[in-house]
Amino acid sequence: MALRTIRTLGDEILEKKCRDVTEMKPRLHELINDMLETMYDAQGVGLAAPQVGVLKKIVVIDVTEEGDDPLVLINPEILELSGEQTGQEGCLSVPGKAGIVTRADYVKVQAFDAAMYEFIVEGEGLLARAIQHEVDHLSGILYVTKVEGELITATQETEE
Repeated sequence: MALRTIRTLGDEILEKKCRDVTEMKPRLHELINDMLETMYDAQGVGLAAPQVGVLKKIVVIDVTEEGDDPLVLINPEILELSGEQTGQEGCLSVPGKAGIVTRADYVKVQAFDAAMYEFIVEGEGLLARAIQHEVDHLSGILYVTKVEGELITATQETEE
């Protein structure tokens, strides 16, 4: 495993749409492991492949305090959204900044795991926010386009 460089606001790759993963290859397993290591090192709760310069539909998320139950979503597709939550959100690609964003409070997503087995996951609260945030990255959408008001200086908990 290796740490990857996190691309930051202004890098054109963050505005591009990602391609589907059609088969799992050893290099993609390595990418997933590197993404997890990079996310944990940066103390984030989510990371999408374009944030490390790879235009593939791969997301890693871990909202647990222990950091031992990561969620790997390959080719995620949001099936259902409901409810509403408004709160402070940050991003590892926009270091030191945060903003108020309204998102659905519940999400249901279909994806493939690292073994390319299809599954469905549902989440509420922080998990729902993280899934929506990271799936946006796969379409070239940064949370800063959804911020209500101005960006502010971030606290450690807001970085995703």
